[in-house]
Amino acid sequence: MPVIAEIEDLRRMHRRRVPRMFYDYVDVGSWSGSTYRANRDDFDRILLRQRVARDIERRSLASRMMGEDVSMPVALAPVGLLGMQHADGEIQAARAARDAGVPFTLSTMSICSIEDVAAATRAPFWFQLYTLRDEEFLDNVLDRARRAGVEMLVLTLDLQIQGQRHADLRNAMTAPPRLTVANLIDMARRPHWCAGMARTKRRGFGNIIGHARGVTNMGDLMEWTSRQFDQRLDWARVEQIIAKWGGKVILKGINDPEDAQRAVQTGADAILVSNHGGRQLDGAPSTIRMLPAIRRAVGPEYPLYLDGGVQSGQAALKAIASGADGVFIGRAFTYGLGAMGQAGVTRAIEIIRREMDITMALCGVNDIADFGPHCLWSPELEQTFREGRG
Repeated sequence: MPVIAEIEDLRRMHRRRVPRMFYDYVDVGSWSGSTYRANRDDFDRILLRQRVARDIERRSLASRMMGEDVSMPVALAPVGLLGMQHADGEIQAARAARDAGVPFTLSTMSICSIEDVAAATRAPFWFQLYTLRDEEFLDNVLDRARRAGVEMLVLTLDLQIQGQRHADLRNAMTAPPRLTVANLIDMARRPHWCAGMARTKRRGFGNIIGHARGVTNMGDLMEWTSRQFDQRLDWARVEQIIAKWGGKVILKGINDPEDAQRAVQTGADAILVSNHGGRQLDGAPSTIRMLPAIRRAVGPEYPLYLDGGVQSGQAALKAIASGADGVFIGRAFTYGLGAMGQAGVTRAIEIIRREMDITMALCGVNDIADFGPHCLWSPELEQTFREGRG
């Protein structure tokens, strides 16, 4: 077994072990991929302050997210088709999150159903919802989530229409994959993946097939989904869905200060600053670049989270110091899932945790609650010391 020291190690394993179309589904952005790259690269421009001669023996990453105790302020983001990265992928990831003491968010477009995850984990999890036109299905899926014990709804706002992802088009990506000659050759090179898929019965979209009216097979599903993403979505509809749910709601897909202010007015409990991992509007700014302005727009107390480009513990801390109350990771844990199943997700979480702990220590901070803007090196701070005012 090779040494797994960083998330990049898991990504390389993931690429070797999962069919190309499903690896590409995770590891590409839309169009040219400029926003996908910026999500990561812009973290590198943020500098940390190295502090010394401080007692750092009693460090703690323990925190709270949406009123829940967590072992660190990191949640697993909703990622569609996890069950195509590894057999029963959503169950594997949810179990790893449960054991690590961090939230797991199940996607509407999951392979394992809400009921599958609830039965397999016997622990609370969060549920992500797309805004769909079918009101009967919407009511049904929300009721199923309530009965499964879901208390947190993550409502995605930035997928009214799907961004163009060239790799998905070239791969003719479907779940399960079509049994073309090219796909069969590609899958034959991944025997471990094939063996896992042969052992599971979960190979379609478990939250939709058999639950949406008229959807009984994958062909029906593709047609139904293409019609269902609601391009009429507006803030009135958002407020209607929040009222329909009746519980806590995080609005996902906010990447503009004006939208953030309007989101607060809906009565939502929190915002997840997100550009869908660079998979929707290419050429948009990174989430970490927009975070400070969004924090100013919503005020210092409103719960604010961030995803996009968080593939290290240092990135997580930089986001927190820049105004986030916590972060969501998507690709980072999905690489682990594709590489090693539940053990890989656990390893990804451990890597993020260790990097956060070491970085916090080298910044001279004991408690994650104290990791703030003063831990970052800024031009304003540099000017202060240059002028001898520090």
